[in-house]
Amino acid sequence: MTSDTALGRETMAAPPVRHWPALDLTGVDFDPVLSELMREGPINRIQLPNGEGWAWLVTRYDDVRLVTNDPRFSRAKVLGRQVTRLAPHFIPAPGAMSFVDKPDHARLRRAVNAAFTSRGVERLRATAQQTLSTMVDDMLRDGPPADLIERVLSPFPITVICELMGVPADDRHTLHVWTQSILSSSQGAEASERAKKDMEVYFAKLIAERRGATGEDVTSLLGAAVGRGDITEEEAVALAGPIQIGGEAVTNNTGQMLYILLTRPALFDRLRDEPSLRPQALDELLRYIPHRNAVGLSRIATEDVVLHGVRIRKDDPIYVSYLAANRDPDVFPDPDRIDFDRAANPHVAFGHGPHYCVGGMLARLESELMVNTLLDRIPTLRLSVSADEVPWRRGALIRGPEALPVTW
Repeated sequence: MTSDTALGRETMAAPPVRHWPALDLTGVDFDPVLSELMREGPINRIQLPNGEGWAWLVTRYDDVRLVTNDPRFSRAKVLGRQVTRLAPHFIPAPGAMSFVDKPDHARLRRAVNAAFTSRGVERLRATAQQTLSTMVDDMLRDGPPADLIERVLSPFPITVICELMGVPADDRHTLHVWTQSILSSSQGAEASERAKKDMEVYFAKLIAERRGATGEDVTSLLGAAVGRGDITEEEAVALAGPIQIGGEAVTNNTGQMLYILLTRPALFDRLRDEPSLRPQALDELLRYIPHRNAVGLSRIATEDVVLHGVRIRKDDPIYVSYLAANRDPDVFPDPDRIDFDRAANPHVAFGHGPHYCVGGMLARLESELMVNTLLDRIPTLRLSVSADEVPWRRGALIRGPEALPVTW
């Protein structure tokens, strides 16, 4: 394991700093810069387009799990630091779970856990399936061609996350517009920050209205937690925003999954004809898809740590790449191949350690419902354009097709 083989005495000089530009990648091709970094060694130094200085990067599966679960690497200490990063702005606000360490992290997570347990997520299944079936009915009634993103893959996750959050139907389009601005790396820091502030004001009002609430939606849980004194109003607002934003990442993930299935007919046909294979195949697609561009949030070393013979000094920033970890050949043989028969699949698509994605179970449910419904209801589904004509999101932090033109 990493703790035995990678940690030890300092034996090597620091690797050179590599510039990692913001790439507008199309399709599901793996980031070529990340591929080079993986080949160069288990630990690298990178400089991203925004922020200041450089940061460490680890890409091996065991190292990613180590850093994300080791209290010597802190998220809280990132606050106030202009760490080199892809986005022109920090998406989570101070007080959000993303920037909190133990034990506060567990306290904040408890405030919303009830919505994300198996029971909390499963209570949405019947309503979510009905919503999805209606969307597919409408698309089939209108006939081909259709944009699968516009008709299903975008509105469905918006509806589900807003339902879970307790956001009224009339406000959902506004939340979607804010989310798209926040997740853009091309609109500039000012526009993204303005959208983030607008969302914070919105949730502050909604949570304040729900103090003492008994509902199971997230804003009711947060309102009740504030009323009990478990968390502050500021912490509640900081929790709500990233959950809302993260809920829309499902659109991009399922967009990539459907793009893969529609451009590789053998995979589509197999999943259509073998429903029992789908849960295992879904894990393989989650492992394979390049969920995001570059890397997400960094951590800060709280003391000197020697990793693979290289000294990471106290106060140095460090990133992990879950995408790279999911392509580690020591864990996933033939990692660049989509293998639906891959039985052992301990992917880290939803993260690892205390900051494991709180909405991971919900995202999986939504992806399962969409893949199953589309395969079963539209067995002749196919692209209505060539694969290279599918437009992809530009200047986005989360990768995915802008549209997915289909026919049947």
